[in-house]
This record gives sequence, C-alpha cells and structure tokens, in this order.
Amino acid sequence: MTPTPPLFLLLLGLIGAHATVDLRTAAAMAAGLCKTRPTDLIFIIDSSRSVRPSEFEQVKVFLAKVIEGLDVGPNATRVGVVNYASRVKNEVSLKTHRSKAGLVKAVTKIEPLSTGTMTGLAIQFALNVAFSEGEGARVKSPDISKVAIIVTDGRPQDNVKDIALRAREAGIEIFAIGVGRVDMSTLKQMASDPLDDHVDYVESYSVIEKLTKKFQEAFCACSNSATDVVFLIDGSKSVRPENFELVKKWINQIIDKLDVSDNKAHVGLVQYSSSVRQEFPLGRFNNKKDLKDAVKKMAYMERGTMTGQALRYLLDNSFNAGQGARPGVAKVGIVFTDGRSQDYIGDAARKAKENGFKMYAVGVGNAVEDELKEIASEPTGEHYFYTADFKAMTQIAKKLQINICQEEDPCECDSLVKFQKKVEDALQALTKKLESMSKRIALLENKIV
Repeated sequence: MTPTPPLFLLLLGLIGAHATVDLRTAAAMAAGLCKTRPTDLIFIIDSSRSVRPSEFEQVKVFLAKVIEGLDVGPNATRVGVVNYASRVKNEVSLKTHRSKAGLVKAVTKIEPLSTGTMTGLAIQFALNVAFSEGEGARVKSPDISKVAIIVTDGRPQDNVKDIALRAREAGIEIFAIGVGRVDMSTLKQMASDPLDDHVDYVESYSVIEKLTKKFQEAFCACSNSATDVVFLIDGSKSVRPENFELVKKWINQIIDKLDVSDNKAHVGLVQYSSSVRQEFPLGRFNNKKDLKDAVKKMAYMERGTMTGQALRYLLDNSFNAGQGARPGVAKVGIVFTDGRSQDYIGDAARKAKENGFKMYAVGVGNAVEDELKEIASEPTGEHYFYTADFKAMTQIAKKLQINICQEEDPCECDSLVKFQKKVEDALQALTKKLESMSKRIALLENKIV
C-alpha cells in the first residue's frame, strides 16, 4: 500500500487540531466569563392540588433552565429543592448533587404532592432543615449568599409573615413568584426588600419560563472585572460618634462582599465634613484584613457637611492615576451622608457620571433624597438608598451590589450557556467530519494501490 503523503497528513492534523483547540478555547473563555456568586440556593415549590400535572411540569422546566445558568459546584453554587403541599418533602439536598446534569435529572423526577398549601410550613422547613449544615449548607459567611426562591399559585393555609421574617433575619434572601390567582399580599409578606426586585407575578405557568433570564442574571457576577471603589464618607457633627462606628461597620460589610486583590477590586476611603481628608488611596491595601483594619482606625472629623467639595475631590484626586487609580478599570464611588449638603453638588455630581463613574448614594436620617438621586447613577432606583435609622444600614449593605461587567463582555448567563452548547455541538460535528475524511483518505489510498 502506498503511504499517505506526509504533507497531506500534517496539513489535515494541523487543520483539525487548530479548529478543535480554537473551539475548546472559546468554550473555556465562555465558561470563565459567567461565574455565579457562591450561593446556597433552595427552590421551594408549591405542588398543591390547584397546580395541575402539566403545570407542575412547566415549573420543573423553569427550575432546570435556571440551574443551567448557574456555576454549580461544591465551592460555587449548591442547589436544593423543597416540594410542599399539606406536607413538606425534601426532594434535593444542598449536599446531594454537585453537577448540573445530576441536579436537572433529579428535578425531572419530582412528583406533585397534590394536597393543601402550607407555605409557612415549607419556609420553616427550609430555615430549620434545608439550610442546615447537615443538609449541605455552608457556614454563614459574607462571601456566601443564602437564597430561597418560592413558587406558588394560591393563598397559603397557614401564617407566612412571621416565619418569613425569621428566615430573612437569618440572612436568607427570599424571592417570591406568584402564578395565576395567587394572593399578592402574601408574596410581599414573604419576599425580601426591595419588593420590586423580589416579587414576581406571571399570569399562568405556561409563561413562567420568561423569568429564567432574570434569575440567571440575579446570580451572575462577572468575576473577571477589575474595579476601583472609593467610599466618600460624611463625618459631620450630626452623625455623632456612636453612629460613626456603625458607618465603619457598614463599610466593612461591603468590603466583605468585594473580591479584593491586586488584579480585582481596589478600595480607597475619603472622609469629609467642612473639609476633605483622604484616609487611604486606592491600591494601598490589597487584602480584606488590612482594608478593614484601616477602616476601623478612621477618626471622626465632626464639623460641617460639604458634600459638593467632597465630590470635586473624588473627581480631581481619588480616581487619578497618581492616587492609585488604574487606567481602563471600572470606577465606582459610594457616597454616604446623613444631611443636606452645605454647598452646591450639581456640577460635580453630573461630571462624575459624565466621566463614566458608577455612583451610589446612601442617605440616613436627615439626608435629602433629591440630593441622593442627583448623585446616583441611572437607574436611580438601583443606585440610591435611604433609611431613617443608622441601625438599619446593614440592610442597605446587603442590597448594594457592586457588579461591574465590561461592556465588551456582558454578563449574560443565558447567552453564554447557549454559546457553550453551540461549541459542544460544533466539536461533535467536527469530530464526525474528521472521521468521514479519514474514511475518504482510506478509500483514496486503496484506489492508489
């Protein structure tokens, strides 16, 4: 038999290897863009008699699609499923399945219980059992989110208000999805604040899938994005020393949620009253422990409230390369104040946003909401926060999410999942083509002989 020409074999090998490596690289890149925050997630699904079997199948499809968009794994997102009617059944524990395939398969096997609607009992079970360490939940930590997604279509036959409050106080973020003739007031009693983000309604189970994208994006964090974050803190005399200590704890709560490192989040801190004082610039501390220690040491300035002057300092100094800011890196300013500014803020607030800074405004007590909105980026509803009481600032820390995605690499989980599927299909098609080409070569070789 005449040997196959070496040049042809080499060419074929290079083409096949290059195409395969490119596709695998693309798949790896796609997988790396969308990382979900480490989360213990429990679905609590109503399978009472009002949910028809065909409708329950649609709920399972919804669950499966949300799971497909998650970064599932023991160190990433763990998923559990609680099924309820008049009784509660733990269908999937957080410790049971460590892969998407196993989870989705388990979800497809869930059967409806078809009795009453004891939603309160289901929440209590989730709090006491499903989110327990024995069932695979991780120890409470600022780095790990605890989330429950409740899907129901009716009015509960027991009390949900008190047990839902206990669950939220335990650090569980609750999303409530209502279908059809659901009692909307009950959904609001269960869900976390802000209610606009945590309560959803669909008219029928046939359209519940439209919520898939929302929940995929809710858990999606662009872990590859570097961010420069500067806190601008009001240290005026109206804050008072005891409340200033609460403000420092609040700053450290937010730092706990950031991915602080040389290549990811850098944090700077500025305090202002009648004058402005930089506590430390961006990049001085690149680990959470040193950052938090530096925040604790910040001394209270007292005196006036020159928020406009502080914003100008942010513009002219804090995000300057000479002060540690990195070129081409997303810039985030977090302004905290407890009162009306004693100077004009309009020009500096506008210029900060024109410069591309993402601005958050947080107000307490006598803070003026119109000023907060003027400082905050669009949409203002997601970038300004107000509470009357300093002790409630911990709730704002939980709501304030600093997730910056580069415009050229948007964190679109569902798009990436689809892309990965296309890559896998392309790899399979390429393998088949190579097999076909190999057979043709063998036939050509036989003809040459």
